[in-house]
Amino acid sequence: MSTRTVVITDKASGKSVECPVYEGQYGAPVIDLKNLYKELGMFTFDLGYGSTAACRSSITYLDGEEGVLLYRGYPIEQLAEKSTYLEVAYLLINGELPTPQQFDDFKHVIKMHGMTHEHLTRFYQGYRYDAHPMSVLSGVMAAVASYYHNSTDIYNADDRRMTAQRVIAKMPNLVSKAYRYSSGLPFVYPDNSRDFVENLMYMMFSWPTEPYQANPVAVRAMDLLFILHADHEQNASTSTVRLCGSAETNPFACVSAGISTLWGKAHGGANEAVIDMLTEIEHPRNIRKFVDRAKDKSDNFKLMGFGHRVYKNYDPRAKIIRKACHDLLTEMNLNQPLFEIAMELERIALEDEYFISRKLYPNVDFYSGLIYQALNIPTNMFTPMFALARSAGWIAQWMEMLSDQADFRIGRPRQLYIGAPKRDYVALASRK
Repeated sequence: MSTRTVVITDKASGKSVECPVYEGQYGAPVIDLKNLYKELGMFTFDLGYGSTAACRSSITYLDGEEGVLLYRGYPIEQLAEKSTYLEVAYLLINGELPTPQQFDDFKHVIKMHGMTHEHLTRFYQGYRYDAHPMSVLSGVMAAVASYYHNSTDIYNADDRRMTAQRVIAKMPNLVSKAYRYSSGLPFVYPDNSRDFVENLMYMMFSWPTEPYQANPVAVRAMDLLFILHADHEQNASTSTVRLCGSAETNPFACVSAGISTLWGKAHGGANEAVIDMLTEIEHPRNIRKFVDRAKDKSDNFKLMGFGHRVYKNYDPRAKIIRKACHDLLTEMNLNQPLFEIAMELERIALEDEYFISRKLYPNVDFYSGLIYQALNIPTNMFTPMFALARSAGWIAQWMEMLSDQADFRIGRPRQLYIGAPKRDYVALASRK
């Protein structure tokens, strides 16, 4: 409920509108502007929606100034240390951590829905052998919608829950097939004797002629990455999923739209760009030159993996992932030259006034690609792995939106029109 109001007055006309102010559990209060157009005939202008709350949500909270990230109230640091991705997925879609019995039941359901329709494998054959896996994944996820087109009642809570379970269960299968197809390898069926992340690695890396056992250190590192990427409030891809869902779109098509948005270099594709940048730097002795280029206003070069749209402090996920990267390379005795470059680049940048004054700290993308690379995942698969992890958050946000019928309506942003004024059509022959 609103505890106070603000009055917005148009000095030109003298008209005013009283707007309620709502307080959340954390974060800045929000002003309800729904009567602004009705009373004053005006819309708000907010490029990139940076100051606009488009929904109510109880799933994820982040404080960019303090570097805080909470899933359903639980600090990301605690979940990263003590939980698993599948338990976090349960938490996101159900609102509470599971009891042992609830978690056993959830894991069983996820395993039972890990298969995909056999006909779906033919969709992969329609892509070029060198197609980007994100293109493949987006298209195949949209195709999944056709298999559940008439069995998904978005207004039925049980159907929504089943849809969420299907999305989480099938993503490893779809992602692994995208990898195997691009590598020219035969598809591998899920093995229900394995846990979620190990099963993904089995489907990606096993050979039909050989037994496969995933390295426990590698499994934990990937599980950690998935936890950190599971949700991140109303980012571009999550907002896309919600906007699609607001049109009562098939939920699998909504997730496909989220995948397409995540593909962007400024969003999920950033970790791939970080690896490209570190590779271009080549050696720690070259770092200063690239740092100077980033500070040069006449140079379009940017240091990828630094800064964040929301975080104005050290990304809490980056702290966790930096240590995980170091531990992984040490425990697996891997020589990773790019990690040495990354640590030295971080040190130099964080001692430079240019980056300090602009609060350009390393973000989660700065180190996540290094972990994927250490796990022998090719660069073009980094973002599909991100999509797999984020699918839990996407579908949880979709469920929340559909369950809140009081606030549910189709998304329809407004615009500031700056085009030509009204004019009359001139016949082609009369134009000069």
